[in-house]
Amino acid sequence: MGLVRFIADLFSPSNRRNSPSANGSGEDDREWLGREGERLAARHLKRNRYRVLYRNFRAPHGGEVDIVCRDHDTLVFVEVKTRRSLTFGSPAESVTREKQKLIARGALAWLDLLGNPDNILFRFDIVEIIFEEDVPTFHIIKDAFKLPEPYTY
Repeated sequence: MGLVRFIADLFSPSNRRNSPSANGSGEDDREWLGREGERLAARHLKRNRYRVLYRNFRAPHGGEVDIVCRDHDTLVFVEVKTRRSLTFGSPAESVTREKQKLIARGALAWLDLLGNPDNILFRFDIVEIIFEEDVPTFHIIKDAFKLPEPYTY
């Protein structure tokens, strides 16, 4: 846990776990929905035996990961997508190639902080959350995408 705390302190001194809701904070409904989705996704992952290590990791030279966690012996970089309906397609469809590159940069920065171990298993998951009538439905897409080109590990 010491390395995770070191990473947290080094790059995100104000880890956004306890951000205020839309009530009085000035953030709009979309921002609130995204934050609430990330909070609920972390809770859902914990219930599914993932070990959440960090939320909202921002790499120093660009790149971001919503949730970094472990699924048994695999390090998992999770993108959370939350929607109120499927009107504009599934949430995972919005994880474009460019978004995958941004997540990959964040993941590679995290791995760099670990010393780039040769034998580490990692993958990219997406957690989709659909709020229909204010009731969230969760879908975990394991191994949703691979490390995109031109990145290698």
